[in-house]
Amino acid sequence: SAAAIAEATAAGGFAPFLLDGVTGSGKTEAYLEAAARALRADPTAQVLILLPEIALTQAVIERITARFGVAPAEWHSGVAPPRRRQAWEAVVAGRCNIVVGARSALFLPYANLRLIVVDEEHDGSFKQEEGLVYHGRDLAVARARIEGAAVVLASATPSLETLWNAHQGRYRWLKLAARHGAAVLPEIGLIDLRECPPDPQTWLSAPLREAIGETLARGEQSLLFLNRRGYAPVVLCRSCGHRLTAPDTDSWLVEHRYTGRLVCHLTGFSMPKPKACPSCGAEDSLVPVGPGVERVEEEVRQLFPQARTAVFSSDTVPDGKSARALIQSMADGEIDILVATQAAAKGHNFPRLTLVGVVDADLGLRGGDLRAAERTYQLLAQATGRAGRADRPGRALLQTWTPEHPVLQALAAGDRDAFVEAEMAEREAASLPPHGRLAALILSSENAMAVEKVARDLAEAIPNAERLEVYGPADAPLALVRGRRRKRLLVRADRDVNLQAFLRAWLARVKVPASVRLTVDVDPYSFL
Repeated sequence: SAAAIAEATAAGGFAPFLLDGVTGSGKTEAYLEAAARALRADPTAQVLILLPEIALTQAVIERITARFGVAPAEWHSGVAPPRRRQAWEAVVAGRCNIVVGARSALFLPYANLRLIVVDEEHDGSFKQEEGLVYHGRDLAVARARIEGAAVVLASATPSLETLWNAHQGRYRWLKLAARHGAAVLPEIGLIDLRECPPDPQTWLSAPLREAIGETLARGEQSLLFLNRRGYAPVVLCRSCGHRLTAPDTDSWLVEHRYTGRLVCHLTGFSMPKPKACPSCGAEDSLVPVGPGVERVEEEVRQLFPQARTAVFSSDTVPDGKSARALIQSMADGEIDILVATQAAAKGHNFPRLTLVGVVDADLGLRGGDLRAAERTYQLLAQATGRAGRADRPGRALLQTWTPEHPVLQALAAGDRDAFVEAEMAEREAASLPPHGRLAALILSSENAMAVEKVARDLAEAIPNAERLEVYGPADAPLALVRGRRRKRLLVRADRDVNLQAFLRAWLARVKVPASVRLTVDVDPYSFL
């Protein structure tokens, strides 16, 4: 893999690659070797390595420093302005060969950019959603084309768009199918919560509690992962596992506590929360499913008072420095049980971690998010992939109310291809990306009436167009942010439709007052 990338870099000209390897297969090593060969061939070459999280930069910087004998330049929000200025000047003068950074590092004025690496290319945080809206991965490919450079998209769970481009022959597909050295992929098991539900007011089932106890007794580490999003959880029946969906769609309904209603954030449908389950008729069995990290941590401390327990979430780890400190103490074996949200699923290497327990594997499988199944598969595959990365075999246990769901079946079988095939067929049937195109219009204002009026005006002014639909207007899942009311409309178009021309014609028909902010997001990644 490294030889193929280095060869393309030396030859010059635009060369896109997909580096597709299972978790722990040595993708970082492959692209660092490619960078080393590129720099040997041309000492003035510059290499950019993009990472989705500041917390990941430290481990990569240490590896680069050990390998090349000199630290790379860092570029992200955690770098102080004087150091940023130094990095900028070194990049433009060609004195700096390797830059490690967040998506904004794409805009640096490189003197001789020969290779761009987008690590964890599937990650949603490469998408910039405020101000200038862009996707770091797509912009990296565009920048490589402009510079005539090689670009490597690396992931254990590539996005469907990237896999589609690889299938079409647009990207060269390099595969790493086995873990590095003696390490093997973790064994994945599903815990059916309908058969062994947790005790009332608790979240951990008996099989998961036993597994944590066994791991603790062996002196190894456990990670309890919450597939939690920041907004209201999905509603399901504790008796039969039925998930409430909107009529005519499979978009899950989410509970809005302050109104007592169940809302679909795709179509705008809402209804009062029913007393009984519409599927099995059980009364008072409908519950919003979605524990908080604090509740799970509390439960762990009660069950295992002797264990050293820590929490990894955006509340407990607000910045890159504290994230690095926590990751380091986990890697050093100073923590026995880590309760973590999505931040811990990415790229970290903990040698003594042998058990990953996913507390709420269902959460995120639907709910107005068209990439929900793909994102959940990626997230859970990445989270379970943290286990057994050294010489100790690992296992992962996923608690679920719906073990028959294709995403969970594919995870348990370790069959990514089956999942991709099924999801791709579903996307094709609905003409969704990568088989179709999406654009979101997000309206926000401190004046709720003004937002309502603009949303109504937009809905009435939709131009006639074939092979294109507009959904909404609907309340955004985060309907109130920083005192501003939010509404969304979503456009779906076939691939050959000129979406930009349609949006221009549509927006020209509506006068948006200064009090209302309108954001257009072509190819939206989050549906908040």
